[in-house]
Amino acid sequence: MSVPESVVRAVAHLAAPCGVVDLAAFRANAQDLVRRAGGLPIRVASKSVRCRPLLEQVLERPGFAGVMAYSLREAIWLVRHGQTEVLLAYPSVDRAAMAELAAEPVLTSAITVMVDHPGHVAVLASAADRARPVRVCLEVDASLRIGPAHLGVRRSPVHTPDQAARAARRIAEVPGVRLVGLMFYDAQIAGLPDSSPAVRLVKRLSARELLARRGAVVRAVRPYADLEIVNGGGTGSLHVTGRDPHLTELAAGSGLYGPTLFDGYRDFSPEHAAYLVLPVVRRPAPDVATCFSGGYIASGPPGWSRVPQPCHPEGLRLLRNEGAGEVQTPLSGEAARHLFIGDPVWFRHAKAGELCERLDEVHLVHDGEVVATVPTYRGEGMNFG
Repeated sequence: MSVPESVVRAVAHLAAPCGVVDLAAFRANAQDLVRRAGGLPIRVASKSVRCRPLLEQVLERPGFAGVMAYSLREAIWLVRHGQTEVLLAYPSVDRAAMAELAAEPVLTSAITVMVDHPGHVAVLASAADRARPVRVCLEVDASLRIGPAHLGVRRSPVHTPDQAARAARRIAEVPGVRLVGLMFYDAQIAGLPDSSPAVRLVKRLSARELLARRGAVVRAVRPYADLEIVNGGGTGSLHVTGRDPHLTELAAGSGLYGPTLFDGYRDFSPEHAAYLVLPVVRRPAPDVATCFSGGYIASGPPGWSRVPQPCHPEGLRLLRNEGAGEVQTPLSGEAARHLFIGDPVWFRHAKAGELCERLDEVHLVHDGEVVATVPTYRGEGMNFG
């Protein structure tokens, strides 16, 4: 799928490097996420968007509710800018931010903090006001375990219903904290392209196992907590995870931008909505054009699936011995022969959040024109690590 010509023309007058979001594709992706969620509300994963105006735009749409933040300082910042329901998806040991959270009723009522270890609870309890407990969510490991094999990412040490019950009981005994939620992130389903029959089998087995185990965990934890949140899934698993009656909500974010890692999924195809545009600054050979700047390498196992890819003009490819560079990115291919100094080349990142970490602003295009230029987190002076 190439970049729509109307989008290319809309930003032709802008200086590159620049970021572009095709609002028609962005909104179509949002609509498709809601469709696949099957009626459960979607909490927007901010790490995949990293642009407050676009977060707010998504949250105005039916089917979306609340933010899933990745940093406690980010969560506090978002609440100070109007968000009223933020789930922190990762544990924090930022004691200064904890003290800030515990000191303000507006923050303690709006933010739920993630834990999965007694050490997290101890950090929270040391800052908490017993009269105004900090809301916490327990993350449960959602990986598939077959014998000694661990299929999924390494997150929480809590895996079984018994382990979850023991963790919930310990939290219930700690003054100043209150358990209100559970989270299950099924990375081996949501974040894994359908690259082979073996991968598809793992996804089916994991979905079946998780459906039973999530229910057992919820039942085991309920005696110790009034659960308001039972969160699961991601962009790649909404249509599967959303069938679980024990969940109260799903989570998604990267599907809004439609990065390249989703090109390998069979059950859905998000539209390409976010781009990095770089200028050609060198012509070192007839079939090589070199762009200024580059893109960020996505997280995960290192390899060519993690690098930004040129997508317009069609027929360009990265050089195997250089890849996407820090300050220059050489490209080869037949299309490179027809590029001139100053010509724009369009790229897509492998994952969603990297684009906005690279730029201070992104241009929003709709109906063939730039309708707004909005700051990224970085453009607002915010860097949450």
